[in-house]
Amino acid sequence: MPSNHTEQTLARLADLTPRKIVAELDRYIVGQGDAKKAVAIALRNRWRRQRAPEPIREEIAPNNIILIGPTGVGKTEIARRLAKLAGAPFIKVEASKFTEVGYVGRDVEGMIRDLVESAIDMVRTEREQEVEDLANDKVDERILDLLLPVPADVPAEKKEGAEHVFVVSSTGGVTAEQELARDRHKRTREKLKQLLLDGQLEQREIEIEVAQSAAMPGMAEAGAPEPMANFMEAIEQFLPKRKKKRTVTVADARRILLDEEFDKLINHDDVVTDALERTEKLGIVFLDEIDKIAGAKSEIGGPDVSREGVQRDLLPIVEGSNVQTKYGMVKTDHVLFVAAGAFHVSKPSDLIPELQGRFPIRVELKPLTEADFVRIMTEPENALTKQYAALVKAEGTDLTFSEDGIAEIARTAALVNDRMENIGARRLHTVMTTLLEDALYELPDRGNEPIAIDGRAVRDRLKAIVEDEDLRRYIL
Repeated sequence: MPSNHTEQTLARLADLTPRKIVAELDRYIVGQGDAKKAVAIALRNRWRRQRAPEPIREEIAPNNIILIGPTGVGKTEIARRLAKLAGAPFIKVEASKFTEVGYVGRDVEGMIRDLVESAIDMVRTEREQEVEDLANDKVDERILDLLLPVPADVPAEKKEGAEHVFVVSSTGGVTAEQELARDRHKRTREKLKQLLLDGQLEQREIEIEVAQSAAMPGMAEAGAPEPMANFMEAIEQFLPKRKKKRTVTVADARRILLDEEFDKLINHDDVVTDALERTEKLGIVFLDEIDKIAGAKSEIGGPDVSREGVQRDLLPIVEGSNVQTKYGMVKTDHVLFVAAGAFHVSKPSDLIPELQGRFPIRVELKPLTEADFVRIMTEPENALTKQYAALVKAEGTDLTFSEDGIAEIARTAALVNDRMENIGARRLHTVMTTLLEDALYELPDRGNEPIAIDGRAVRDRLKAIVEDEDLRRYIL
C-alpha cells in the first residue's frame, strides 16, 4: 500500500489530465505540441497504473520516451517542468559521463542513487514544511535560553503545564526575594521574546554547541569511488559526535538550531521509506545526450570503445532491476526514463536494438523558427524580456521592449543560427546579453531614466557584429 504522502502525490496527478498537463507546459515552453502530448500521456499513465487492478498493476511498464531534436528546442525544459508539475523525484544526467564496467568513469547505477537522494530531499522538505511552525517555536525558546540564562537564585519552572519546581529555602518555602527574582526574570524574558520576534536581535552574538562528526582524516576525500564514499558516510553515522562551542549571531544560530529541531521532529526512517516508495512509483530520469553513446563499437579502441558497453549497462536499469543504494534496494521497473539527443551525427537506429526496444515512444522536436523566437520572447511566464525587466527593475529603472524590437531580436537570432551552428533558443541569450551589455553596465550610474528597446536600437547595437563574420562567430 502506498504511504499517505505518496497517495497525496497521486491525488495531485488525478487532477492533471493530459490536456491540463499540456496547458501547464504551454506556460513555459513554446510549440513542440507532439512532445508535450507524449510526456503528458506518460505522466497520466503513472496515475492510471496505480488505479489498475492489483494482478495487472505490476505488469504495466512505463512507456519510456526518446525526444529527438537539435539543441535549444526545449527537450530538457519539457522533462524538468514535467517532473516539477508531478511532484516527482527527478534527475537529469548526461549519458556521456558514463562508461562501461572496467573503464574509469561513472557507474550507470549512480543515476538511480542520485534519484533516491533527490527523493530524500523532496520528502524531507515536505516534512519540514509540516512541522516548521513548531520547530520555529522551539528554536525561539532555545535562543531565549541562550540570550537570558536563568540565574541561580531564580526558582526553575517546568514548561507545558507541568507542576512548578521551586528552589526552596532552608525552611522549606520560597522566599519573597526568590519570588520577585522569578517574576522579574519572566518579565524580562517576555520583552526579549518580543524583540526577538520583531527581528531586532538577529545580529546579537550568542554561544551555542555544535555537533561535529568524529570522522577520521581522509575518510571522504574528493574523487573517491561512489561505493567507497557511501561506505565511509555510513561509518561516520556510527562514530560519536563531538560538541564544539561556537560564537555566532542569532540569525546563524537560528539556522543551526532549526536543523537540529527538524532532526528531532522528523522520523528519518519514515522519510527514507516514503522516498524509496516515491522513487519506485513516480521517479523520472532524464537521460540527456543519449546520441553521444550511439554508434558502432570502434575496432581500434579510442574514445568510442565504451559506447556500446554503456548501452548494455543501461539495459537492465531501464528494463527493470534492483539497484543497491545506501538506503536499501530500489526497483527500477516503474521508473520513467526520458532520453534526449540531437542525433545530428548518429541516428536512433544506431543504438543497439535491445536499448531501442526499451524506448518505444519517439518524438521529434521541430527546429525553432523566427516566429517561434517572437513567441518565446513574449508568451512564457519566464520569458527573457520579463527576466531582464526584473533585473533592471532592481536598480529602480523600467525596461521595455517594443514589438518591432522583439521582432528584430528574433530575426537576428534566427539569422545567426542559420549562418552558424543552430543552438535554438539559447541563441536568444547571447543576442540579449550583447544587446543589453552597455545598458546593464551603466545602469547604477545613469539614473532612473527608462530604457526602451525598439527595432532601431537593436539594429544599431548589433548590425556591425552580425555583418562581420569573425565578430559574429566569437560574440554571438
